[in-house]
Amino acid sequence: MRESIRKRIEAVRRGKVPEKYSTERAMLFPDEWGTPVALNTVLSENKDCNEDLRFDKEDVLSVSGEQGIVNQIDLLGRSYAGQSVAPYHVVETGDVVYTKSPLKENPYGIIKQNRGVPGIVSTLYAVYHCSTPITGQYLENYFCIDTYLNNYLKPLVKRGAKNDMKVNNEEVLLGRIPLPPLQEQERINEIITQFDRMIELKQSKIDELNKLKQVCLLEMFPQKGQTIPKRRFPGFSVPWEQRKLGELALFNPKDELPQTFEYVDLESVVGTEMLSHRTEVKSSAPSRAQRLAHTGDLFYQTVRPYQKNNYLFEKPDNNYVFSTGYAQMRPYVDGYFLLSLVQSERFVKVVLDNCTGTSYPAINANDLAEIEVAAPSDESEAQKIGTIFRSIDNLITLHQRELAEVGKYKKALMQLLLTGLVRVNA
Repeated sequence: MRESIRKRIEAVRRGKVPEKYSTERAMLFPDEWGTPVALNTVLSENKDCNEDLRFDKEDVLSVSGEQGIVNQIDLLGRSYAGQSVAPYHVVETGDVVYTKSPLKENPYGIIKQNRGVPGIVSTLYAVYHCSTPITGQYLENYFCIDTYLNNYLKPLVKRGAKNDMKVNNEEVLLGRIPLPPLQEQERINEIITQFDRMIELKQSKIDELNKLKQVCLLEMFPQKGQTIPKRRFPGFSVPWEQRKLGELALFNPKDELPQTFEYVDLESVVGTEMLSHRTEVKSSAPSRAQRLAHTGDLFYQTVRPYQKNNYLFEKPDNNYVFSTGYAQMRPYVDGYFLLSLVQSERFVKVVLDNCTGTSYPAINANDLAEIEVAAPSDESEAQKIGTIFRSIDNLITLHQRELAEVGKYKKALMQLLLTGLVRVNA
């Protein structure tokens, strides 16, 4: 890192404005960029409607915080368009769209550029054309930073009683953002696009491994009504046995909780990985903190089990306590075999058939323990199967962590580029 860049970053960390830089409403930018630009000078509303029915319901677009502007059917599985799409707004390639729907991290809505094919959006969206000296891609990159987006929209948007957005399409453009010269914008876009491609490659590898895992789950466990898997290790030919899940593990063993512990709630586990936990004191801990983990215990999410957020606890620690939203299983068989079994689609379908509730389907531990599953009579076969799935999951976890690191690096670099702390030449 060049010394001049390091000094600028250090100044910002100390709460100082670097030399030859300015701020406006918490926005930092180089003096060379000039005065921040009002968006109504570089964007104009696209008021074209689909009156000629150039587009139909298959062409409706959705705006996603993660995926940007994409086909609604591809994103959600079906069209949610109204009876007529004639009033819908036309979105050309390169147009910018503002959606007035609040998200958790973006309570005033989001702003994205359409980088795909033209289409239409609901009248609840605002659509804008870009003109020089701004590119729509740069605008999306700028507003990808949550703090930049929220700080821009907050003074312009009023929230209604029903949490709806009170702002008209012209008012959205009254705010100002720092704007580098067009050539610098394009170079910034190129750099960020390179990171996007790296992220896409990492994600495609994860998707491939997940597909491989699903194929293995289908072929290495017997299908409904069968006792022999399609694919087995050499040396095993004995049919599997039908067993109740409660015969393969001890359910919800009772233990005295420590005075201080690490609490794992239903938001802490995603997939088969624990992403977070928090320290709690027994006297003030949530009432659901009841399941003291032992090494080798399997925790099965009993609420919305279709999410398949289940965790095999293999830490040596004795101070982790899980929520009662998990059923705790102390396996009598190979732990990773049991984890793989409960992750299979066939098992999840059986669980859902035994759940109560619709919006938040749930199953209690007693009913879960009564579910019949197929299991090998030879423990060594279960161990070999567990080893295969452990290897696949380890690879998935490795790529997920690498993906997260690339995402963090991209975000940090974006903040340096979009504030001009790091300058790039066209």
